[in-house]
Amino acid sequence: MAQNTNNNSGFKFSPWMSILLVLAVFFTISLFTNGLSLSNPGKTSLSKFNDFIEAGQVQKVTFNNTSATIYLKKAALSDKIHADVQKDVTGKLNVKGPHYVTEIGDAKAFQDNLSKAKSAGKISEYEKEPESMWGDIISLLLPVILLGALWIFMMRRMSGGSGGGGQIFTIGKSKAKLFDEKNDTRTTFENVAGLEGAKEEIQEIVEFLKNPEKYTSIGGKIPKGALLVGPPGTGKTLLAKAVAGEAKVPFFSLSGSDFVEMFVGVGASRVRDLFKQAKEKAPAIIFIDEIDAVGRARGKNNMTGANDERENTLNQLLTEMDGFGTNSNVIVLAATNRADVLDKALLRAGRFDRQIYVDLPDIRERAAIFEVHLKPLKKSEELDTEFLAKQTPGFSGADIANVCNEAALIAARNDKKAVDKQDFLDAVDRIVGGLEKKNKIVTPDEKRAIAIHEAGHATVSWMLEHAAPLVKVTIVPRGQSLGAAWYLPEERLIVRPDQMLDEMCATMGGRAAERVVFDKISTGALSDLEKVTRQARAMVTIYGLNEKLGNITYYDSSGQSDYNFSKPYSEDTARVIDTEISKLIEEQYQRALSILETNKEKLTQLADILIEKEVIFKDDLETIFGKRPFDKEIPAPIEEDLSTN
Repeated sequence: MAQNTNNNSGFKFSPWMSILLVLAVFFTISLFTNGLSLSNPGKTSLSKFNDFIEAGQVQKVTFNNTSATIYLKKAALSDKIHADVQKDVTGKLNVKGPHYVTEIGDAKAFQDNLSKAKSAGKISEYEKEPESMWGDIISLLLPVILLGALWIFMMRRMSGGSGGGGQIFTIGKSKAKLFDEKNDTRTTFENVAGLEGAKEEIQEIVEFLKNPEKYTSIGGKIPKGALLVGPPGTGKTLLAKAVAGEAKVPFFSLSGSDFVEMFVGVGASRVRDLFKQAKEKAPAIIFIDEIDAVGRARGKNNMTGANDERENTLNQLLTEMDGFGTNSNVIVLAATNRADVLDKALLRAGRFDRQIYVDLPDIRERAAIFEVHLKPLKKSEELDTEFLAKQTPGFSGADIANVCNEAALIAARNDKKAVDKQDFLDAVDRIVGGLEKKNKIVTPDEKRAIAIHEAGHATVSWMLEHAAPLVKVTIVPRGQSLGAAWYLPEERLIVRPDQMLDEMCATMGGRAAERVVFDKISTGALSDLEKVTRQARAMVTIYGLNEKLGNITYYDSSGQSDYNFSKPYSEDTARVIDTEISKLIEEQYQRALSILETNKEKLTQLADILIEKEVIFKDDLETIFGKRPFDKEIPAPIEEDLSTN
């Protein structure tokens, strides 16, 4: 085993230690200036002091303009009147003194009295102490030092630093983390599965920096920047990490929120410092994650007309990326999932020349992503990544990584030596539907209602051509759901009206089944109503699939509609939209009622099996309804749940 050579017990100097050292020096100087003594002098009045002199007990007196210090003779210490000052702080006889301190009035009159007493032989000696400035100096400097220490402490706290001192002097410096070829950056393009189009563009940027002559020799220019856009978890930051691992140039990485600070001008200062460092190390790459933190469109939310620190930061970023004196050997990569809110000046050519869309992976890309995340797992030999890819439609790369980790945890919980197919299916169920709650108290009436509801979904989807066929149904409570059904939807690039209507009808099958069997409905269809209302509203207001409204959409892909104060349609049109949405939903509800009335006996038979087994699969439906005539090769399951609300 290699020995750790780091000396963790080494002395580290802190700025606070220098402040304590200065205070200690002041205290020591004051102590020695006033005389170092172990005595414990008592206070006395001027009249008693005169009595001590008349009795011949005073050996020596030292005084200044305000007070006098009295030293008694050794013989006088035996007098009972001096019992309180006979001993010093260590308990020994206080022979050396001083023994008393007294306040004086007029220093000149006091000195004259001492002079007369000495002439009469009543005291041995007296002297006037030289005036010391240290007391005044300490009284002046100590508040300044304490206020300065408090200010430094507050500035360090506000600058977000608990690290080394001096952060108040570096608050305008960039917080970017620098990666270079000496750093152990393990992520490469081999770790990035799928995303072939995005990888190709990113690899080309790396090639620009490695071999710029290949492109500049024929008159081409290296791109100034590339913006990675896509849903969360699709691998935007992972691509940037791969660039850091592949590029043999310095790589500066930071978040958009690192520019945000409470002090005016700090964000712009950090932008200047970041590009200054990058230009000094050019060719270099700057990666700004979540750039929408500083790149939002200017002037949209500034209602007061006041100066906006974020806009100043954005203006400085725009200038550095494409302005006078910019360096073409610095490439800026940025990532966001809110490209619609970014400022148009930031997106124009010359700043971000390329926008690379990182979409959710398709079935082939999901299989490749599974291959990457399965490498560190101990898995069974018969595990098929293509099958796993079919079970995870709509999953992002981060979701797939979570599925693999969850499957490993489930296998370990069951004391298995390897992760098998069932562990992955359980992991998908756990992530999509939530944790099973087998101990949840459900009355027999509620259990039958849930079974009828889920059997209604299964029956209607089985009878419709374009509805996704069922994989399994469960009435075991899971997450916030009382029951759930998993389907195998097609991965479509475009959707036609008849396909959307069939899906809406299948969604309404649960509530329709309750009406057919019990002649009453319940609150269990909340999630179904949410889904079908979204679909109907999209058909009417977004996709232009409604005959009455015609070929019109009220969707704004630029995101600028977020800042409008009025709807893009009149009140009359709003009434038409509401009417058409309600009409679409009610038509599909009636259609579902008709299908279930025709198959009521099979519906109840399916519900009885579901109550008995709690989980049924596609084979159980084929036994009751026969083989589905519309079946074809369909990829993977999603979940339909019964809400508890």
